[in-house]
Amino acid sequence: MKGLQTRIAQATRDQDWRRVKSLQRFLVNSFSAKVLAVRRVSENDGKRTPGVDGETWTTPEAKWQAIQRLGSRGLRPQPLRRVYIPKRGSTKMRPLGIPTMTIRAQQALHLLGLEPVAETRADPHSYGFRRSRGAQDAIERVFRLLAQKGSAPWILEGDIKGCFDNFGHGWLESHIPMDKQVLRDWLKAGYVESGKLFPTEAGTPQGGVASPTIANLALDGLEAVLAERFGRTKFVRNRFRVRLVRYADDFIITGSSKELLENEVKPCVEVFLAERGLELSKEKTLITHISEGFDFLGQNVRKYDGKLLIKPSAKNVKAFVDSVREIIRANRSVKQETLINVLNPKIRGWANYHRHVVSKETYAKVDHHIWRALWRWARRRHPHKSCRWVRQKYFRTQGQRHWVFATQARGYDGRPRTLWLLSAASTRIVRHVGVKSDANPFDPAWDSYFAERQGTRMLERLQGRGFPDRLWQQQQGKCPGCDQLIVEDDRWVLQPIVPFKAGGARTPTNLKMLHSTCQRSFRIALGKVSGGDNRGAGSLNKGASSMLEPDAGPTRTSGS
Repeated sequence: MKGLQTRIAQATRDQDWRRVKSLQRFLVNSFSAKVLAVRRVSENDGKRTPGVDGETWTTPEAKWQAIQRLGSRGLRPQPLRRVYIPKRGSTKMRPLGIPTMTIRAQQALHLLGLEPVAETRADPHSYGFRRSRGAQDAIERVFRLLAQKGSAPWILEGDIKGCFDNFGHGWLESHIPMDKQVLRDWLKAGYVESGKLFPTEAGTPQGGVASPTIANLALDGLEAVLAERFGRTKFVRNRFRVRLVRYADDFIITGSSKELLENEVKPCVEVFLAERGLELSKEKTLITHISEGFDFLGQNVRKYDGKLLIKPSAKNVKAFVDSVREIIRANRSVKQETLINVLNPKIRGWANYHRHVVSKETYAKVDHHIWRALWRWARRRHPHKSCRWVRQKYFRTQGQRHWVFATQARGYDGRPRTLWLLSAASTRIVRHVGVKSDANPFDPAWDSYFAERQGTRMLERLQGRGFPDRLWQQQQGKCPGCDQLIVEDDRWVLQPIVPFKAGGARTPTNLKMLHSTCQRSFRIALGKVSGGDNRGAGSLNKGASSMLEPDAGPTRTSGS
């Protein structure tokens, strides 16, 4: 599969579109690609969410039947099931279309052939929903553009009005390099709401695994347009200092003056978007001086007396603290151990997202807000007890830290241990090394670069995690189930070789670190080797922290 994708990327670089089309057709008709597509949609977070047909693939038999009927032709288009989810940081609701499992698998199948094209043609400084790139890379690029004394002082904050809902179908059908009939079926499928079928005249099907890549392909080219207009020579580039940083449909453009951004850059962007059926939001598209600062991807970027500081934005901090408070309120009667196990992955994920910027002071403030919420939680449970009694029951001292929310629990080795609430302030601040702009994961010349980069980031993520850190290094970063690397964006579990119920030791010698999707096949293989039933392997013990600890994973999702 990787070899075919590499050949598609090479044909794209050569602009040999007939060869690209031929290789894509060969890929989507291959058995291996169909298996990967069905596996992707049947083992991700949305595997239990049905479409309009109410079908989910929860058994091996259902998955095998799906593989048999999956193909590029012969599948009738099915409408989306319309649901509404809350917008982040707002009380408004955002519409989301849920395809059927078959259409999701079909999208995943064609995405295998479309992604190499998208990566090869992508803007150098586009970071959203792309392999081995993320929000941290975008923020690092922003820092490099704005940190110098001679950096551009003005920023255009771009906001596309209803981006995913307004793409012109005609433009997409004529410019997206994939099977036109399949793409047309996706775009014109319609949606069902309250039992009624509505047509879709514009936009891409949100909720499908291919939607982010299709949107990226539509928005790619903006950087080249700006470079052609404002960067033909080194003198012109240094004079105007127009640079683009884009994450999906969020982007900023730097410039040397407000007039330049207002009168020349903004109209240029509007023309580019109008060709694709899009427009900028007049209310949310702003031109800001760097001394006033702006928010981008959950961070606040601002210069203080000429020094650039990037900190977690106030909106992002408030949303996180509010979500933690809501979790604590919703778990008023649970055990302290359960509450800690619920909060720790959330705190770790948020703190890791912001660990590459100036966050230490913000971490301390967030820890204080969480402590206050937990103190109210503890006092409410024992209204007739004194503060001293509540403090001794729920809070302990850990080194130089006092009043730490903690309790006794059973550790990985089965022995009693103290389970502590994670402190955001304990997260080490680490400077992020941005990805190289021309790096392509489908070009073999970059394989060693991405392998080294992924290994470094995984080590940073697992630092201080005990067994997971040791196992990952012992296995040289590879999953024994599929022999592929376990990287930062993967979900993983710790799988015992000898089941705990059968007397297996809770030690690294009896554990393997696996992709969560490889766990079932690994259990079956263990059962065949041992000649017995290995279904008890990896089961969770009540009252104990998870031996099969699912990784919290990053806070953005990509639909996979």
